Amino acid sequence: MANLKDYERLTLKERINRKFSEDFKRKKISELDRNLISISELCREHQVSRTSVHRWVYLYSTMKKKSLKQVVEASSDTRKMQQLRDENKELQRIIGEKQILIDFKSKMIELAEKEYGVDIKKKFSSKPSSGTGATEK
Repeated sequence: MANLKDYERLTLKERINRKFSEDFKRKKISELDRNLISISELCREHQVSRTSVHRWVYLYSTMKKKSLKQVVEASSDTRKMQQLRDENKELQRIIGEKQILIDFKSKMIELAEKEYGVDIKKKFSSKPSSGTGATEK
């Protein structure tokens, strides 16, 4: 087909009298079904009304015949969702590493307590030592 500038030169009568082949319509609706092109892009590229495109969808869409609904997302939404998934995976990895480090340190403290017979873990229920009181000047 000719480029968009050629279509912009067409008069309304010329646009109305254009005919698209059934093969062309099927091909474009197939592209729509596979999310390769949007309805607005199809209308803009080929100077076709939205009504005509929706008629083509009704006639030729395999998704319409199977009674499937097509979910349309902006590409920015798709990118944002993927970015959030990647960020979530990274945060889960970091949490896993931190948990391993905490478990390792706890085990080391436990082994040191057994080895040296000293209570290393801080006991929150015990009274503070006398050395923590206020000092006089």
